[in-house]
Amino acid sequence: MSPLGYLLGIEGAALLRGLREGSADREFVEARVAEVRALLESPELAEGVEAGEGGIGVGEVYREWAGRYDSPGNQMVDVEQPVVRGILDGLRAGTALDAACGTGRHTAYLRESGHDVIGVDSSPEMLAHARARVPEGDFREGDLHGLPVADASVDTVVCALALTHVPELAPVLAEFARVLRPGGHLVISDAHQLAAYLRPTPVRGGAALLTEYHRPLSAYLAAALPLGFRVLRCEEPRRPRPALGPAPEVLAGHVSWGLLHRCPQAAAAVLDDSPVAVVWHFRLDGSDS
Repeated sequence: MSPLGYLLGIEGAALLRGLREGSADREFVEARVAEVRALLESPELAEGVEAGEGGIGVGEVYREWAGRYDSPGNQMVDVEQPVVRGILDGLRAGTALDAACGTGRHTAYLRESGHDVIGVDSSPEMLAHARARVPEGDFREGDLHGLPVADASVDTVVCALALTHVPELAPVLAEFARVLRPGGHLVISDAHQLAAYLRPTPVRGGAALLTEYHRPLSAYLAAALPLGFRVLRCEEPRRPRPALGPAPEVLAGHVSWGLLHRCPQAAAAVLDDSPVAVVWHFRLDGSDS
């Protein structure tokens, strides 16, 4: 994991996007070349760390995140949530499942919209926050591969920002199809594949990475269509211009968001209006509702 390599990649991506879109004039190109030279001469960026995937588990990460997941400024949530709620606003109230419900942010919205809601998550810490947020909710500890929900018992399934943690989509979508009634709706949000390139997972615990799976859009279709799902909507919410603010202290050897303060113009050129998430709305065959 090389801080220098990451920042050089951002500079290169800024040049490629500028050339493709016609925004890279001589001044912009010369500024990028000058920054590249300065980065190459920065000794504190030269040292990276060796890191292996799978050294940290999903449970450990969400145990750490549980207390601050809903804090203002979670950019993924900020861009994903309005799109998901816009889809949910168009659905008839019924029985809904919030799969991988986390702190219950979508559970609460579904409840307020008149749905009877079941929330399922594998993290006891996240479920504790969800129960505090929705005291009247039906929350169950469980895994996406074996949902503690009866067959054909729900009208809507929501699964938000969780599928990046599962190695294969098909078994999980098959579970969603199992619990949905014919004609039921499935609303999925997930991290966009492009986001993984522009903002890689930082090193945790010294030399450990959380294993994540970032997929092309075709992978969702390949898993969903054979199960009888039909696409009603697909959106790719985009990242607003990054508000970098004052530069934080960044430890050498850590690839992190804070490094972008070293090249704010290049970072803005790359990240501004780039997809950060994908949101799907599917309907299961079997009804015209």
